[in-house]
Amino acid sequence: MSAASAVGPKLPQQKRGLRRGSLTKEIIVAESLRLLDEGGTEGFSLPKLGRALGADQTAVYRHFARKDDLVLAIADRLIDESMAGFEPRDCWVDTLTEMARRVRETYCAHPAAASISAYRTTQGPAEIRAVDIIIGAILEAGFEGAQAARMYRAVGDFALYWAGCEAQFLALDREAQQHDRAAWTQAYLSVRRDEHPSIWQVRTELPEVKDDAIFESILSVVMTGLRQQAPKPCACHAPA
Repeated sequence: MSAASAVGPKLPQQKRGLRRGSLTKEIIVAESLRLLDEGGTEGFSLPKLGRALGADQTAVYRHFARKDDLVLAIADRLIDESMAGFEPRDCWVDTLTEMARRVRETYCAHPAAASISAYRTTQGPAEIRAVDIIIGAILEAGFEGAQAARMYRAVGDFALYWAGCEAQFLALDREAQQHDRAAWTQAYLSVRRDEHPSIWQVRTELPEVKDDAIFESILSVVMTGLRQQAPKPCACHAPA
């Protein structure tokens, strides 16, 4: 899925006012995502949203009783985008692995939106579909009952929280990001061997570690642990 995937219906070109009754939840969510993508969380407010829609902000309340309801709709839209065109794979390991990667890709494409919604439970159609697919893969692995529920939460929450945390970092302003990343080439690279011998041994390797490699390493650890505990381990991913 491309990071440039469409996030919803395009707004009419005329922004000075929408035709009465033409405003929909889908349009509101799509424009909210655009504002968050372009201006971050500071650029997102109901007055700004109303102006972008060419409508009074009270029009938004006719579709979303509270701003929090809109945030939940945005969260569900992100899940829907991550699941676009996805169908469960023949192998339950592949299903869970690809879903985790898709969530991360989508959240990193919309960091501001993900930073305010990744930890929420939307109860929306996209989330429910995703949950059903994850639980289906967990059941296919042989887990049952309470253990299946726990494993679902472990896998699902890992993907959401990891991707959400990465999105929160990407939602920071560029200066803050650069400051944090520079730590590996400044503070950690210059440690003294006699004071911090463990850091010193890998001080030159730390700046070379990339976000993709970190994610894939953790994902591998999670999936390896799940395969080891699964009553029906996946044969196609068995160690050679």
